[in-house]
Amino acid sequence: MRRRVALPKHFVQKLPGTCCRFRDRFPSGSASPRCFVNRQSPRIVLPNTLNRMKVAAAQISCSLGDSKANLLKVRNFSREARDTGTELIVFPEMTDTGYSMSVIEAHANSWTRGFVPGLQEIAAKLSIAIVCGVSERDGTSIYNSLVFVDQQGQIAAKYRKTHLYAVTPVEEERCFASGDAFSSFAIGNLRFGFSICYDLRFPEMYRKLTIEQNAGAFIVSSAWPFPRIEHFRTLILARAIENQSYVIASNRVGKDGDLWFCGSSAIIDPRGVAVASASADREELIQADLSEDLVRSVRSRVESLAHRREDLY
Repeated sequence: MRRRVALPKHFVQKLPGTCCRFRDRFPSGSASPRCFVNRQSPRIVLPNTLNRMKVAAAQISCSLGDSKANLLKVRNFSREARDTGTELIVFPEMTDTGYSMSVIEAHANSWTRGFVPGLQEIAAKLSIAIVCGVSERDGTSIYNSLVFVDQQGQIAAKYRKTHLYAVTPVEEERCFASGDAFSSFAIGNLRFGFSICYDLRFPEMYRKLTIEQNAGAFIVSSAWPFPRIEHFRTLILARAIENQSYVIASNRVGKDGDLWFCGSSAIIDPRGVAVASASADREELIQADLSEDLVRSVRSRVESLAHRREDLY
């Protein structure tokens, strides 16, 4: 499933390791740049074990304020993922409303009605676990949240974004209350730590999830913009390498208001290898097999987590 999303004409961006260049002038009559991205990854041999699971990251655009249209897209991507044996699919930040503070304020709901019950219905019907970025209205507060719905359609875990992006013109603190706890969930023997977008810039969070909650994989649900595309790519690799953990990063494409999103969703393994990656300008579904045994193997070969100087930091 691939659908190209038109990019702004002023972006000029060379993608490392690809032949893609977003030009300041598109071909005559074209709604988007000519872009050919080589997404082939090295062949990865996982340990010979049955202890594996297939996960997917959905890279999508959203319809601002149209939760029904966005839920339909979630259903379609989830069905395609399940048809290929995926057990867990991850969607971007604010999938229900799109990423606009004024729209979120107008359309955020409690989870007893609307979008989240729709997610539960999809998960149960398709027998697939879903992690999705959603708004959460709780009393007078709104949270930028992630919900984990298990294969039976039950809300099994959630996370409220702890690091709010407080930079003009996007000032999340004017719309959202901040969360006050980190959270994780387990599927089989592999534990996944939640994180949302701007959280990526705070490595202490991921280290605490690794050490205190035994996370071997991180969810990154984001609406990351184009001007900092290289930051996104670098940070998801860094979080995987320094914690010897998987990273499943689902980012937006398209445009909400004046914000253009840079895609580049990826699944990184504990060695820092991108085992699946997406383009910068298309809706796509990327998938990979995860192995808890690979996490243990990488951590046992280089025991950097055990070599921390807790007496110093």
